[in-house]
Amino acid sequence: MQENGSRLCLGLGAAGNCPGEQPIFSTRAHVFQIDPATKRNWIPASKHALTVSYFYDATRSVYRIISVGGTKAIINSTITPNMTFTKTSQKFGQWADSRANTVYGLGFASEQHLSQFAEKFQEVKEAARVAREKCQDKTELTNPALSLPSHQVLPSPIISSNGPGEDKLFRSQSADVEISTEKERLKKMLSEGSVSEVQWEAEFFSLQDNNSKLVAALHEANASVEQWKKELAAYQEETEALRQRVAELEAQGTPDSSSDNNKEELSQSLEELELLLKAKDEEIQLLKSQRCGRWEAEGEREETLQKLQELEARNAELEQRLQLAEQSLAESLAHRDRVHHEVTKVAEIMDVKIFELSELRQGLAKLVESN
Repeated sequence: MQENGSRLCLGLGAAGNCPGEQPIFSTRAHVFQIDPATKRNWIPASKHALTVSYFYDATRSVYRIISVGGTKAIINSTITPNMTFTKTSQKFGQWADSRANTVYGLGFASEQHLSQFAEKFQEVKEAARVAREKCQDKTELTNPALSLPSHQVLPSPIISSNGPGEDKLFRSQSADVEISTEKERLKKMLSEGSVSEVQWEAEFFSLQDNNSKLVAALHEANASVEQWKKELAAYQEETEALRQRVAELEAQGTPDSSSDNNKEELSQSLEELELLLKAKDEEIQLLKSQRCGRWEAEGEREETLQKLQELEARNAELEQRLQLAEQSLAESLAHRDRVHHEVTKVAEIMDVKIFELSELRQGLAKLVESN
């Protein structure tokens, strides 16, 4: 965590007192910022998901949301009691920062991550409110005006027409007007924001992550299929050798009906495995042909989402079939071992019979010679 703190210091510079801050919650999300020109579209802050953390500055009793991309601070937002985190979809949320004069958006990988971040935002906002009230109470207690007697009245700063009181009042009123104007402008900006665009941006990055995972799974499936093909070829060679051995035994003696049945069952199992591997190759090619590249238009995104769901269903079916194939291979191996054992026993019996016949022949030859 000290390493993360040093990175934040490098990225933020003089934005805050890094040694006094401590992370209290972290998650990963795709970060967006509202386009300052249009106030409608979202601009991705990075190509990949970033770590977004809540930090607490104990020296100033301030809570902040910070996200760093490399050495650059993508998000440096101080949380105030007036802020509101809004869920605009199942995986996307946003909040307005009047100090930074922008609106931040976060696209999460799941609805659970979004809910956790929103709950933590509410907790931190409440903690910021309590910290502000404590700070105000402390300020009032340290104010010298509170120590005056009850009969002594302080002069009102509003009475002076050109004094500093009027200047303070004017600045306070100007600040209130500016804050209210800024709030109205942010509300208008949020209301004019394209909610559908936000949802599709979040879904787009989520689908990209799912797509990469699916591609990795397909590569693993291809590697597994190739390995199974090699194992099947080895099994076929061994089976062919067993067939030749059985043929030799049949030529030397009476064929064993149980060995023939086992041999036929083994052949059928191997044929079934070959058909299963062929079907899996066809399914993998179908999955590859149906895998889409990048999405370029909003109208194609809904269709892409449906195709991705179908691919996930096919992937689940493929995993089930792979498990069945593994079970079939295991059964085939066990069956092959049993056949091999039985053939070995038959060979041993044939050798014993041949040896007995040889001894019988020698005995008959000795009898003939003696007569």
